[in-house]
Formats: sequence, structure tokens, C-alpha cells
Amino acid sequence: MQQWRRVEFSKSMSDVERLRIIAILAAQPASAAQVADRLHVPSEDAQNHLTFLTQTGILTRLEDKYKLNDGRLLSLAQKQSTSALNDYIPAPNLDLKSLKTLAAYLNPDGTIRQIPSAPTKLKLLLIYLLAAFTPEADYTEKEVNTLLRRFHLDVAGLRRDLIESGLMARESDGSRYWRSHG
Repeated sequence: MQQWRRVEFSKSMSDVERLRIIAILAAQPASAAQVADRLHVPSEDAQNHLTFLTQTGILTRLEDKYKLNDGRLLSLAQKQSTSALNDYIPAPNLDLKSLKTLAAYLNPDGTIRQIPSAPTKLKLLLIYLLAAFTPEADYTEKEVNTLLRRFHLDVAGLRRDLIESGLMARESDGSRYWRSHG
């Protein structure tokens, strides 16, 4: 549940349009049409963002207007900055040698202390990261980045390594990522 909240909060705050909507509603409640006008976007796009932000609890809908839920936004932001990462336990089916190798590159909370340069050790680390992705699920690049950021700040490098190793695949335009079957 905690990881879901982190992903949802990150998705909310990583979109420029959603941040602009929050800024608009921080001044005063507004309707979907008013938000679309202020953002200069189609009303359907504004409505999609408003719906998402309402589902996360950041916004409250009052009749035909949306209102910023300051307390919820503050609470979510504080939880992101003060909550400690839970210990992350590698897959139990790893042999002792693999577990020792991973331990050399991971912090106790599962974040990556150092990315190995040796190809076999890097592959082991990438397999460890792959467990964070649901098989047969599609991800946007932002979602992949959010999941990888839980482990290390070099999300672009890790994303590239996952693709180059064949553990993940993506559309050529980067619009969709998924775990490879191979």
C-alpha cells in the first residue's frame, strides 16, 4: 500500500499539467471548463487530470467545481519526505553466491549502493530490479522511472541496461515498456 501511494503521488507531481492545475486551484475552486481555459488545453485533457487528482485525494469535487485539498496534499508530501524505505528482500530463489553478490551492491533498504561494472554482476542486479515490474504489464517511461528511482537516481542508465540486456522491451518511440518473455 505504501509503495502504491508513493507511485500515485509521484505520478501526480511529475506531470506539468497536473502541477499547473494544483496551482490554479490553490488560488480558488474552479470548474473543469475554467481549468481547461486557463491551461489552454482541450476540456477532455483537463477533465482527465482533474479525475486523476480527485482519485488521489488531492482534489475534492464540490458540485461543478474542483477544490484543492490542502491537508491531503501536505500530508502526502510529508509522507514522501519522512517515510523510510522498507527493507527490500531479493527473490528467495537466489542461490547463496548471488545473494552475497547482491549484498555487496545494495544498501539494507534495497537501494543500490553501487552499480557493478562487471557484466555478470550487472545482469544479476538487473534481474533483481526486474522483480519490481509486474509480468505482462505495460508501463510508460515515467512509470518505469518512478519504479527505478526507488532503487537508484540513475534511472536512465538502469532503464537502458534493462533494455539492452533483453530483460525489458519497449516500443521504438519509448511510449510503452514491458518485461520481456525471454
